Amino acid sequence: MTVPLLAPAMHVPDGFLDVPTSIATTAVALGALGLCVRRVEREIAVTGPALPGMTAAFIFAAQMVNFPVGAGTSGHLLGGTLAAALVGPWTAVVCVSVVLIVQALLFADGGLTALGTNVTLMALIGVLVGWAMMRGLLRVLPRRSASAVPAAAAGALVSVPVAALAFTGLYAIGGAVDVPLPTLALAMTGWHVVIGVGEAVITAAVLSAVLATRPDLVHAARGLLPDLALRDAAGAERPVASDDAAPAAPARRPLVTAGLVTLLVAGVVSLAASAHPDGLEFVAGALGFGDAARDSLAAAGPLADYAVAGVANASLAGGLAGVVGVAVTAVLGFALLRVMALRRNR
Repeated sequence: MTVPLLAPAMHVPDGFLDVPTSIATTAVALGALGLCVRRVEREIAVTGPALPGMTAAFIFAAQMVNFPVGAGTSGHLLGGTLAAALVGPWTAVVCVSVVLIVQALLFADGGLTALGTNVTLMALIGVLVGWAMMRGLLRVLPRRSASAVPAAAAGALVSVPVAALAFTGLYAIGGAVDVPLPTLALAMTGWHVVIGVGEAVITAAVLSAVLATRPDLVHAARGLLPDLALRDAAGAERPVASDDAAPAAPARRPLVTAGLVTLLVAGVVSLAASAHPDGLEFVAGALGFGDAARDSLAAAGPLADYAVAGVANASLAGGLAGVVGVAVTAVLGFALLRVMALRRNR
């Protein structure tokens, strides 16, 4: 059999990894989230919980839009670097984790026993690798807010194949079926470089739009904005470094606009998504370990597979499921970060 050497995507179902590996990744994910919770308080003191909640909702919506890659497969935004650029790395880990939890519990997208694996790959590795690459580039790029765009795009490009390689490493440790690991590594990294290009384009487009309207809300641009000056009653000016100038909290109108765009993506744009398998389903079938996948316990839920039980029209069901997912993700993300903010205030 001729095996395609390329395949994208990252949502790991139950059964692909053995129980010890799944337990280990769950422990890693819980430990890392505990660390992030302690560090996220400083970031949300600046942004507040509304912007991260909306960021999580947008990533959920964008992940519903699969774009064709070729060879009968597709890719979608992972969103880790974009979230880190908007709200900071620690808050971004929480945002992406919320997205993965909602997807697994309500939509049977990714296994429940594999939830720790998916958080490790996409919320930890995807975010932190992209953030590290972005921060490194910002040290050498011109010191202006526009530099955040190419830096974030590069971080997004790199983070996707690195996460794919991380899955290959996990499969080498606890994969359910023996497969040629060099072939698996080439398959995962090859397409993920292509997927990373799409990730970079989407990240750059969204970040450019936010910078054009509210650059003070972009975490990656803090310290890159022009220095401010305070003028006293006598007319004398005192410079204030942009690092010391906290951005204003998001106004209601930009958040409402972002919410409407997010609902449009989830409820309408997602209906034009590519129908090709997006990732592990594709490569698993090609390499012969697809049958190891087990149905998630959430597969019997009313929103499984991004549909709505009882709604016969597939387009209407998909759009409604997207809207519900956006609402749940936004509320859950906002609530969690609100609790963290209140904890910090105490």
